[in-house]
Amino acid sequence: MGTLYLCATPIGNLEDITLRVLRVLKEVDLIAAEDTRQTIKLLNHFHIKTPLTSYHEHNKFQKTPVLVKELLEGKEIALVTDAGTPAISDPGAELALAAYEAGVPVTSLPGASAVVTALTLSGLPTRNFAFEGFLPQESKERERVLKRLAETTYTTVFYEAPHRLRKTLEAVAEVLPGQRKIAVCHELTKKHESVLQCTLAEAAAYYRDNEPKGEFVFVVEGADALELERKEREKWNEVPLTDHMERYLSQGMGRNEAMRAVAKERGMTKNQVYKELLS
Repeated sequence: MGTLYLCATPIGNLEDITLRVLRVLKEVDLIAAEDTRQTIKLLNHFHIKTPLTSYHEHNKFQKTPVLVKELLEGKEIALVTDAGTPAISDPGAELALAAYEAGVPVTSLPGASAVVTALTLSGLPTRNFAFEGFLPQESKERERVLKRLAETTYTTVFYEAPHRLRKTLEAVAEVLPGQRKIAVCHELTKKHESVLQCTLAEAAAYYRDNEPKGEFVFVVEGADALELERKEREKWNEVPLTDHMERYLSQGMGRNEAMRAVAKERGMTKNQVYKELLS
């Protein structure tokens, strides 16, 4: 039985490939590539002669069983995408799952990642972060996702194509507060790499006047936790205290426990809740 190797490749600078990935690409029987025309440039640069086959978004369901069959027959196969790590906003997850289900060994060879590179360059908090990838094209679905993100305190990383960057930044700035910080990372690891650090409103205005060209990853600051807590309290303060209590009592919660929950959500003490209920 062969092994499936998920190989990270450079996101721009060819020097970012690892020695381990180079060795595996030379030793495997077959390389499954998202775009063989793109991968052949990488292989030629490093004088690698391993046979190539295509594996991309439009043929993955037909090609997955073919590759799994070859793995079961003993072939060693490396999977690569145009840039970065397979399965991160790129094909790969389906093949890995199918290999696991067939009992085929799978291993991932780490390397370049646009998500981590942009996050560390952004100057924004990195303790907790979320990767959203490409936002939905459909406006209602995109708005639904952004409204959810408006309520998270995590730093969020997005991918976007240059021809859609303007529209996406405008959409993000409409839903999220315009003063939120953003880092727009351009051409990561390449000669003309740049990072635009500003607010959402400023980024949207900048790209209205400047044509986006090249590859983009942008990182957006999370919501302020204290501001979210204030908004939550304001929401509950509009609800009568007795109704707030009934919400928890109807769920089977004891009276003391319910008062503690209500106090926390309204920014009160338990004694204050108790006195108001008595009055």
